[in-house]
Amino acid sequence: MKSSASPALFFLLFLLPATLTAQPASSLALVRQFPNNHAKDVCPDTLLTLTFNQAPAPGYTGQIRIYDAADNKLVDTIDTSVQPVAQNYVIGGANNFHLYPVLPNGNDAILYPHHHVLDYNKTYYVQVDAGVIQGSGIPFAGITGNTSWIFSTKAAPPAANATRITVAGDSSGDFATVQGAVDFTPAKPDGRMTIFIHKGLYPEIIYFDGKADITFLGEDRNQTILGYANNDKFNNQQNTTELPTTSAYHRASFFANHATNVYFSNLTFINSTPKGGSQAEALILTGSQNMVSNCTLSSLQDTVQINGSAYVVNSFIEGDVDFMWGRGPAFFDNCELKSLNRGYYTQIRNTDANHGFIYKNCTFSTAPGVTGMIISRIDPAGQPPARRGYPFSEVVLLDCKLGPQFSPEAWHLDGGATTAPSVHFWEYNSTNISDGQPVDMSKRPAYTKQLTMDKDADTIKNYRDPTYVLGFTPEKVP
Repeated sequence: MKSSASPALFFLLFLLPATLTAQPASSLALVRQFPNNHAKDVCPDTLLTLTFNQAPAPGYTGQIRIYDAADNKLVDTIDTSVQPVAQNYVIGGANNFHLYPVLPNGNDAILYPHHHVLDYNKTYYVQVDAGVIQGSGIPFAGITGNTSWIFSTKAAPPAANATRITVAGDSSGDFATVQGAVDFTPAKPDGRMTIFIHKGLYPEIIYFDGKADITFLGEDRNQTILGYANNDKFNNQQNTTELPTTSAYHRASFFANHATNVYFSNLTFINSTPKGGSQAEALILTGSQNMVSNCTLSSLQDTVQINGSAYVVNSFIEGDVDFMWGRGPAFFDNCELKSLNRGYYTQIRNTDANHGFIYKNCTFSTAPGVTGMIISRIDPAGQPPARRGYPFSEVVLLDCKLGPQFSPEAWHLDGGATTAPSVHFWEYNSTNISDGQPVDMSKRPAYTKQLTMDKDADTIKNYRDPTYVLGFTPEKVP
């Protein structure tokens, strides 16, 4: 389960046009296109890809147009002269999402049709204006006519009563995108629906609201990667907080909103926004009785936000500054939590109505050279109306391994507070990663508590039990 890899580092240049470097001056030549010209059985939710002899860049001029070949009717227009922050996409039924209309990835340029504009049992052709894509400042000549890039879609969707559907980016599955599979899935299917995702890179913002009983199952944890360079600057949604009465965030690469009994297994979630790019979760999970098993989650900011009951097991999470946060309750079992820069692992905002974030048998690690770390911080009082206080914040470590990167205090109260009688910053049996010996607790603040078996046996027993913390008994995820 444990991993020392840093997915965010190898993923950082992916999905971010601004990171491209200049290429040697030469003609930009098209090597291939996907779907291939005259391809059959293409998923209607497919992304379009042009592969070149060098790394392409967006030209920010001209259009991409998709036509119905039967009657030459225009079915979609992607105007690349419109800035990405003004491009409007509807994702999962929610309006006002932004996407990059042309997204470089190595020598590929990924083109994003609007969702649900293509249908089954249809033939379409695509035109790309000169200037939509360029290389070394030289515009790509484009694709013209009605036969240069033409393809046909699958005859029909999966059966309406299907309980297992597949996703493969090459259209060999039922769907080419995870969002396409999610949109097909009923809000409350008859029995559990499994979305099996084949190995591959899925460059998507994924969002759904109010769905239940879905299992997202990856073929290979390290090679089934869901990610996008999304963040609060790129997809800023007004009136958003972690509170249930506000609008849904649009800044995550994957957001399961009001989800119930939704399971994630064998997947990697990445938000590839660079450091300093604002809040950018890889996964926001809101709802109840949800589970994350055998997954890798990576971002250079707020990696995971959990509001509502969730069980996270055998997973690896890395990030930078409060990279695990939310209202909870959340139970982390046998996970590795890795900080990529100096700061704080958590900021937990639960009320007295539920527990916070509980860590059992977890390892708190860092990138090389990182020191002065804090397990959690919170402002218990706040300064209304500008800042809210969280007097019931709860973070409990049980049988966890800590590296030498922590400050001796290891916990922090914001706002100048020195006491917090209702905050639970508790530890039991924290040991050093290096030698397994007990961590030196002599400089822990007075507002924290070291649990002992002599005095707190019942508390330790209860908090070791996910059912006690979460209010439901986690199942075994495939």
